[in-house]
Amino acid sequence: MKIQISYGNKILSKDILIAETLLDRLIGLMFRERIVGAEGLLLDPCRSIHTFFMRYNLDIVFLSSENKIIKIIRNLKPWRMTWIYFRANKTLELPAGKLPSDLKEGDILEVKSV
Repeated sequence: MKIQISYGNKILSKDILIAETLLDRLIGLMFRERIVGAEGLLLDPCRSIHTFFMRYNLDIVFLSSENKIIKIIRNLKPWRMTWIYFRANKTLELPAGKLPSDLKEGDILEVKSV
């Protein structure tokens, strides 16, 4: 399933995959040289991530159940772990540099099915 994510009047991405099954969330983006067939991955549910076995840096956005941004981590390198964000319910993973600089914690993202 693919979704579009926007904020304000701007589109963040038109092509995000959703990882809803346990297997999809466990594998995530590990071992991939790039995200194939999409611009990013939304893990739902997810409160913490690791970048073990990753081949590139990521921009990470932790979201509440209402899609409010709880935490943004930019340019997370491979072989790292994040804290557990208990207020988060979802995590958006994008290749490093894809998050707009004006996106900030507290903003609300709009999620639409495509």
